[in-house]
Formats: sequence, C-alpha cells, structure tokens
Amino acid sequence: MLFSWQVSPTLSSNAIMVFAFDDDYSMGILLSRAHEAWAWAQSSTLETRLRYTPTTVFATFPWPTDPSEQTHAAIGSASRDLYQLRSALCEEHKLGLTVLYNLMDDGGFKDLAAAHRRLDEAVAGSYGWPKNIAQSPEPLIAGLTKLNKEITVGTREYRPFTHD
Repeated sequence: MLFSWQVSPTLSSNAIMVFAFDDDYSMGILLSRAHEAWAWAQSSTLETRLRYTPTTVFATFPWPTDPSEQTHAAIGSASRDLYQLRSALCEEHKLGLTVLYNLMDDGGFKDLAAAHRRLDEAVAGSYGWPKNIAQSPEPLIAGLTKLNKEITVGTREYRPFTHD
C-alpha cells in the first residue's frame, strides 16, 4: 500500500484509489502504520496483496478528531520530511517505491524507517496513545476498532476533517 502525490491531470486505473487531499497532515495519516494496520484488518486480499477498498477501509477508518494545532503540525511536518526523504532516496538510487520499501523492510534505509517511526509516533499521539504502540498492528487495530464503535453508536463526537 503506497501513497503518493499526483499532479492533475492523472489518469488512474480502477485498481488505484484517489484521495482529494492537498495537505501534509492528511498524507501523514494515510502513510501511517495506524492506517496501514486498519487497511489490512478491513480489506480482502488477492493472493498475498492487499485489496484496499474505500467502503471497508477509508469510510470506516476513525481519523483523529480535532487534533491540536501542535499535533496537526507535527504530523504534517513528519509526513513532509518522510515524503521528501523517500523521494530523494528513490531518485538517488534509481528505485521505485516497491523496491525501496522491500529494501527498507530487509534492514536497509534506516533513515527512512526512522522517518516512518517519527510519523507513526506523531499519529499515535494524535489519538492520545503511547508512542510504544505506534508501529504495533494489534494494539493499533484494537484502539481504532474501539473508536470506530464509539463513533458508530454515537458516543463519540466525530469531526475528522475540520481543523481551525
């Protein structure tokens, strides 16, 4: 599951999801381990590959509600830094994103892994969760499921895309 900025006009296939965001905060949430964990928990697969569907993943994903200005800025900054680093690494090493992330998963590009960790910790903080679960799928899914249920039954106010 890879997210990237695209310029208009871009023609995508039916297997590509398009999100009409233009800010680093939203990109950071989409790039986060929390969103990835939710996607794997809510999606089907094709062979071993994730089949991201907007109705089961995006529409049910409980975004942080009313993050503070500081939290919003921290996620945006971490996202911007990660994206710039990722782009520079791809260009410098003449790699596509899949190869880059496969190499990172195999222990390479430790600076990219550290940038992801910083983003994941900022996103975990936006939910009020401790940093130590920022890259742990099970507690992330548990916390997101709890939030999703609270939103669904109306015990939690939910205004994910409003920010002053």
